[in-house]
Amino acid sequence: MKILILGGTRFFGIPMTKKLAAKNDATIANRGKTADNLGDSVSRLIIERSDENSVKAALKNRKYDVVIDKTAYSSNDVKRVRDNVKCEKYILMSSSAVYENIHNETTEDEFKAVEHSLKWCERSDFGYGEAKRQAESCVAQYYPEQAYIAVRYPVVIGEHDYTKRLYFYVEHVINSIPMFIDDMDSRISFIHEDDAGEFLAYLVESDVRGAVNGCCRGDIFIKEIVSYIEQNTGKKAVLSAGGDAAPYNGYPSFATLNTSKAEKTGFIFTEVHNRIYETIDNYIKSLS
Repeated sequence: MKILILGGTRFFGIPMTKKLAAKNDATIANRGKTADNLGDSVSRLIIERSDENSVKAALKNRKYDVVIDKTAYSSNDVKRVRDNVKCEKYILMSSSAVYENIHNETTEDEFKAVEHSLKWCERSDFGYGEAKRQAESCVAQYYPEQAYIAVRYPVVIGEHDYTKRLYFYVEHVINSIPMFIDDMDSRISFIHEDDAGEFLAYLVESDVRGAVNGCCRGDIFIKEIVSYIEQNTGKKAVLSAGGDAAPYNGYPSFATLNTSKAEKTGFIFTEVHNRIYETIDNYIKSLS
């Protein structure tokens, strides 16, 4: 199978690309600025996706069985790619941020891209959630004949997380750096980078269509995260209203994703506590 991956060399793109390259003719398209260890297992294209001429030069008249677009953040991002490449299936990396009123067991039909008001925009024109809504709306409305999947994840964790959001908590506890956590009783959802990458790879051969949620099983209290770090470092978190603002502040509590549609395909997500604690253990080792 011929697969084009836009992105694919960072974070959960790493396990995804490795899995796909092992048995497919995979090509990665990016700016060429992020080193990878994929070697000759993939072909490479250099592309600046915000530049119409660059996209056209790299992709014009190319045809793939599947395009996985991990770096589309707006309707214009999607259009520039879809106007210049042919594919049987287009997989868009979306986000749970498309849900304006996310709550416990949020289902895919709570944001319907086909009904959202489509606006041609760049990433900078809107906040993250609305920009992702526009990306989904573009493929759903402007390319109605295209077989597509829009994958919606919550916060992604793992050792390759360049945002270092979970790492922040470990670092602050170990080094006794004051931090401000707005709600220790907040419960939020996560997905581990392995699940995130492997599910995207799994969808290449799946018959699922439209939006699909992906998420580790269960959710977790912020206080559980802090308590686990304290117990496994022998340090006490320094909590202060004047401390560094914690990365998960402001996240909606009891906001989980219903993954019934995903799991009906046969994919089984791992349990959130196991993956959070495993990731924290790795951070503790790296800081020790």
